[in-house]
Order: sequence, then C-alpha cells, then structure tokens
Amino acid sequence: MDFELTSEQVALAELVRAIVAGRFGLERLRRHEGTPNVVEPDDWAALGEAGVFSLTLPEADGGVGLGLADAAVVFTELGRGLVPGPLVASHQAGALTGVADLAGAADGTTVVGSIRRPGPGAGDPPLVMVEHLESLDALVVVDPAGLALVDPGALDADDATRPLDPLTPMARVRALPPGEPIADAEGAATWVRDEQILTGALCAGIAAATCDLAVNYAKGRQQFGRPIGSFQAIKHLCADMLVRAEVARAAVEAAAVTVDQPEVGDPLRAAAGGALLAAEAAVANAESCIQVHGGMGFTWEVPVHLYLMRARVLASSLGPAPQLAAEVAARY
Repeated sequence: MDFELTSEQVALAELVRAIVAGRFGLERLRRHEGTPNVVEPDDWAALGEAGVFSLTLPEADGGVGLGLADAAVVFTELGRGLVPGPLVASHQAGALTGVADLAGAADGTTVVGSIRRPGPGAGDPPLVMVEHLESLDALVVVDPAGLALVDPGALDADDATRPLDPLTPMARVRALPPGEPIADAEGAATWVRDEQILTGALCAGIAAATCDLAVNYAKGRQQFGRPIGSFQAIKHLCADMLVRAEVARAAVEAAAVTVDQPEVGDPLRAAAGGALLAAEAAVANAESCIQVHGGMGFTWEVPVHLYLMRARVLASSLGPAPQLAAEVAARY
C-alpha cells in the first residue's frame, strides 16, 4: 500500500490548512478557553461551506463525493490546527440523509454531537459526560443495538467547572433518555468504525503538530552556545516523535483506505488499530514536546499543553487502549 498522498490530497490538505489558519488562529481560539460554548456559528458554517461535513456524501445528495481516505487527510489538518467542536459527529451526521433533524449537518448549519450509551458496569448512576452541550442542535446516542436521536436542550445537565481541555467544554448528564431510533445495529457499527478512523486522524494531526513544534523550538533555542537540537537527548526525542507521527498517519490512512476498498483487509480491525496507534502517538508526542520545551513547556503561555489536553480527551473518547488492542487481536 502506498502511503504517499496524491497531488489532489496534498492540495486538499493545503486548502484546509489555509482555512484553519485564517479562522482558527491560536490567539482567537484561546479567547474561548473555559467558556461553555466554543463553537462560533460563522466558523462552523464556513467549515460546512468548504465541504468538511459532506466530504463522503455523494455528489447526487449535495456532497463532495470523496472517499474516507480523503476525509482522513482533512481531519488530520483539523487536528493539527486544534479546531474545536464536535467535528467527527457532525461529519457522520451529514451522511444520514434520511433524518430530517440532521439535515443541516452537512452544510454546517446544524451542530451535531454524539455520546456512547453506558453499558453494564458503568456505575449506578453511570457517569455520562457530553462534549459541547451548549453548542449542540442535536445529539446522536450510540448503542450496539443502534443509533438514537436526542434533543440536547431537554437534557438535565450540569456544566463541568474545569474540563480537562479548556476548548472542549463538558457537561454531566444525569439521565440519558432512549431517544428516537434512526439506525439499526449495522448503522451503529459503521458509525463507531468511522468515528475511530476520523478521531484517529485528529490524533494523527496532533502528533504531527507537536513534532513540528518541538523540532522548530529545538532549532532556535540556544544553550551552551549551540541549538539544543544538536544535543543527542533532544535528537532522540524528536526522532521518536517523527516515527510515532508517521506511523499514526499511515495506520489511520490505511484504515480509511480499507473502508474505501474492503478487499484490502478487515475495516473494523484496521479502524481499531489506527485509533490505538494514533491516540498513543498524540499523547506521547505532546508529552515529549513539553519536555523539549523544558521549563517553558510547563507554563500556561506556551500552547503545548492545549495539544496534550486535547489528545487526552480524544484518546478517552476512543476508549481504553487495552480495549482497542483487544478489538484488533479478536479479528486476527
């Protein structure tokens, strides 16, 4: 399998990177830190207009008509830029063309989130945390038996006062209603598979971004009259970061290609494997980036911590690493 991006994918990545730089600059994003609503309607609509939420929707239905591999390229750039909001859920909801309440997801006029319904052993009452609740127009509840649609405005919830990621507001929901069924068990399995791949792409973007941040800092920071990047300890950290970032990108891209071309392999195994490697790479690279920055890396002014906290939130949404590993092993 060739993991080099095509010229069209390179152009697509550059387009998305330009949109992210123009609308989601770090200084602008940080103005929303700690607020219950970080999704600007104009920005969300701009993403919709650019086709972010309709990438895999057929052209006949008003979409872009690309494959999941192209969507993975786009979501990698969104992860690199720390774009906030329920990006993956809104993209997936855009493909559910038969659900009237989700009709605006594809063009960015409807913000859609998702949550996994707690299973047995989740506690009594189970801890249910919903991301971006104040911003949502619709909430998709994912259960092995199927998908259900819930009105987020009707939920009894309390905002978390100090969420892990200041750009991912969280709310604790006291009770999750059954909701209106919108898809069967097969639809739920497809949702989880694509969620793993696109969330993995966001993680791969974080792994790449933190690698770049560390390398650029190591080139410019002087110590003992030399750039710290010339020291062996820093070289090894940066080299390991590059390897993790490239492995994560390749694994996620392979999973997406496997969905587009099922004859290549098992899409479910590839999706779980890509998610596992990408989540680990995002967290490990963010931690190493902080270490390369030294004492400055632990200050609030240096934005590396935002990448680390976003990486941990995304990794948590994918589920425990041993569970993902078990999914991969079970399908061999």
